[in-house]
Amino acid sequence: MPDIELRPWSNDDLALLHRANTHELMDQLGGPENDEQVLARHERYLRLQREGTAHQFRIVVPGHPEGVGIVGYWQHDWHGEPALEAGWSVEAEYRGQSIAPAAVIAMLDAARAAGEVLPVHAYPRVDNPPSNAVCRKAGFRLLGEEAFEVRPGLVLHTNDWVVDLAPPPRP
Repeated sequence: MPDIELRPWSNDDLALLHRANTHELMDQLGGPENDEQVLARHERYLRLQREGTAHQFRIVVPGHPEGVGIVGYWQHDWHGEPALEAGWSVEAEYRGQSIAPAAVIAMLDAARAAGEVLPVHAYPRVDNPPSNAVCRKAGFRLLGEEAFEVRPGLVLHTNDWVVDLAPPPRP
């Protein structure tokens, strides 16, 4: 696994969010946002972090303290049940180095350390082999395909992956 560190989202991470606002990285969410939308998302990340309902992290690798990607989790409703949802993105020039799986594993460890026990779901599009591979490498199990509404009016054909944070019951 590569040497990565996760740093909680801060005021300093707006530039990282702007760098992640590309067609390639925002394709899963319906395309790039305008500057006002990027700023609103940054402020939402900070607010939800303060409220404790979402946790976004800057992915740091040696020599790049400004970050090379984003990973996080937030509260989610899964078919009427409380759950968490995870998402991530890594800048194009840092892909193929196992940074995303390492960051997702570190994020799951951080969630466990924070006392989270709800299942964590991820919804990569079925036609996104790299993100589906991240789920496999990070220990998620595939539940099946699902029509997933990423925002009102935008429904994608995704895979539903899940990982359990709660320890298994003791015999």
